[in-house]
Amino acid sequence: MPVNDEHLFASFGSLVGQTARVWRRAADKRLQPFGLTEATWLPLLWISRAHKPMLQKDLAAVLSLDNSSVVRLIDNLEAAGLVRRREGEDRRAKEILLTDAGRDVVGNVERVVNDLRKEIMADLAKQDIEVATKLLDQLSTRLASIAEENLT
Repeated sequence: MPVNDEHLFASFGSLVGQTARVWRRAADKRLQPFGLTEATWLPLLWISRAHKPMLQKDLAAVLSLDNSSVVRLIDNLEAAGLVRRREGEDRRAKEILLTDAGRDVVGNVERVVNDLRKEIMADLAKQDIEVATKLLDQLSTRLASIAEENLT
């Protein structure tokens, strides 16, 4: 592999990670007037976008948190009146549901995040976004497969 290719491949992962961090930081800054931080708005988005009531263990997985951290997070969201817990089909598993206040917060988050996305991507060509999305989806699938292999 030529030296230039080596540098390109070596810097790619770092650039993806850095871009994600800077994007979240920009969203965090825009959501500060609502009293939200990434620790509160990101879990609320995941909960709101789930096709069925989210379980604590599923929220922990998507946020890459351990169970005890997610319990504290949900305790805080519950104390703020944004979520409530209920027993799931399996009585050992707790479902997390948004309250009306939580849905209102998610509406603000969605509006701010959508406006930010439009601003960030305003002058990017649709086909470039399509290619980047396809590439990131392939990488995500491969990484998930590798992570799954390591668990077995």
